[in-house]
Amino acid sequence: MKHTSRSTLRQLAARGTHDWAAIAAILDAGFMASIAFASEGQPFVLPMLYGRDGRTLFLHGAASARIMRELGGAVPVCVSVTLVDGLVLARSAFNHSLNYRSVVAFGGARPVEEPRAKLRALRILSDHLLAGRWEDVRGPTRAELAQTTVLQLDIEEASAKVRTGPPVDDDADLGRAVWAGVLPLSMSAAAPVADPLLDPAIGAPAYLGRTGEFAAVRASAGEAAS
Repeated sequence: MKHTSRSTLRQLAARGTHDWAAIAAILDAGFMASIAFASEGQPFVLPMLYGRDGRTLFLHGAASARIMRELGGAVPVCVSVTLVDGLVLARSAFNHSLNYRSVVAFGGARPVEEPRAKLRALRILSDHLLAGRWEDVRGPTRAELAQTTVLQLDIEEASAKVRTGPPVDDDADLGRAVWAGVLPLSMSAAAPVADPLLDPAIGAPAYLGRTGEFAAVRASAGEAAS
């Protein structure tokens, strides 16, 4: 993937890549991004859910929200996604670290106006979070679509950075009598909790049973990246 000075990797560049397959794998493993932009000289960073379609991210929010108006106004946007895979515990405070996978991407956003394209984008968002849910639920009404802004953010350039493995200690510290290693961390789904108003005859859908696989998938993605 092309890159300019804004996405050039400088600090610990050996951990980074501009390979699109590596970038896409991290974006697919996450679903919450930090969206950064500047408005009238003031920087803002806000968390937003996203869905990916090729090199495009879809964002959505209330049409009345300031961020949706700002992002749709052709301002430069920076997107960051980080997945934490473990605490790296060294023998010295200085050498502690994290095992992680991260992406920083740049591009511009524009509103999706055409109704069918808007619905498609919302379905991509839904499927990114929980595949199969869109088919079960009532789709948006015209009024609900009018109250929702969908933004298409085309990724112009991006970089990924990954850290895996044990701590890197100074030779002089290797003999210290202190535990060192990695405390793995993962995001996993617990048992679904039904709405108190739900008809007891309605069982949990099969796709909720697949949510427990997410942590394993994300962990294996991290191992593959190493």
